[in-house]
Amino acid sequence: MDYKDYYKVLGVEKNATPDDIKRAYRKLAKRYHPDKNPGDKQAEEKFKEINEANEVLSDSEKKARYDQISNSYSSWQQAGGSPGAFSWEDLFGGNYGGGARVEVNDIGDLFGEMGGFSDFFRTFFGGTGERRNPAYQRGSRQQYVQPQQPVNYQQQLTISLYEAYHGATRLIQLNDKKIEVKIPAGSKTGTKVRVAGVGPKNNRGGQGDLYLIIQVAADNRFKRKGDNLYTHKHIDLYSSVLGGEVEVETMTENVLLKIPAGTQSEQTFRLGGKGMPKLKQNKSFGDLFVTVVIDIPKKLSPEQKDLFKKLRKIH
Repeated sequence: MDYKDYYKVLGVEKNATPDDIKRAYRKLAKRYHPDKNPGDKQAEEKFKEINEANEVLSDSEKKARYDQISNSYSSWQQAGGSPGAFSWEDLFGGNYGGGARVEVNDIGDLFGEMGGFSDFFRTFFGGTGERRNPAYQRGSRQQYVQPQQPVNYQQQLTISLYEAYHGATRLIQLNDKKIEVKIPAGSKTGTKVRVAGVGPKNNRGGQGDLYLIIQVAADNRFKRKGDNLYTHKHIDLYSSVLGGEVEVETMTENVLLKIPAGTQSEQTFRLGGKGMPKLKQNKSFGDLFVTVVIDIPKKLSPEQKDLFKKLRKIH
């Protein structure tokens, strides 16, 4: 389902007054009216869009609902989400069962035989000709449309890798309420944390949910791939040649890593279970991969130079 930018359709800003919206609508409706463009399919489609946009933006309740939907959609895009991957199911939630017999103004007359509203309009605001009362007669304006459903919201929340490992809490301010939200350990970029029933009430008293879209910030110590962590450890030349032990930092503590004699630069070692906790899998962890970087001494004493010369001759 495609998002409809009703402000763009009418060519008005989001802070446009009702009079601004009315003037823009009348100007465009006059320009694209079918009577002035007989047989012009493009003008016909444009006329439909204009009337649909006016139906929403000229109604204070529909406009408020549309602005809420638009804010959630904009937050998704700003967070780097692809428009085609936006979860409309999360936004309007649940099934659209039931209905209400209502009086439609004169929008049906405007469309006549040209057809109804877009899927976007019918989903969020109900629409003409979608599901009619059995007693519906042609020419009547009493039609069966869907009730408004609670609007769900999406908001990006950035946490550190440390918080993603250990879990975290955030205090969210929603209007006059402060709500403590728990972020589970193992959360990844893209993880959704649902805060149920915190949205404004709809016309049936139902409340929507808030979905926090987790963004895990980059860490200067570790790189994360799935549930595994990757890091580099610098060791001296002598440890790489003779072997030894070095301390390696993990997300919880420092551990000893055994370096075998003859270790090469860029050689990687795996520390099992020292990666990230797996989301919703109790006591299950990924691995930590440590890539060794050998530090070659830049300055040598005369004695050290002599020793290296002797080694070269022996080699």
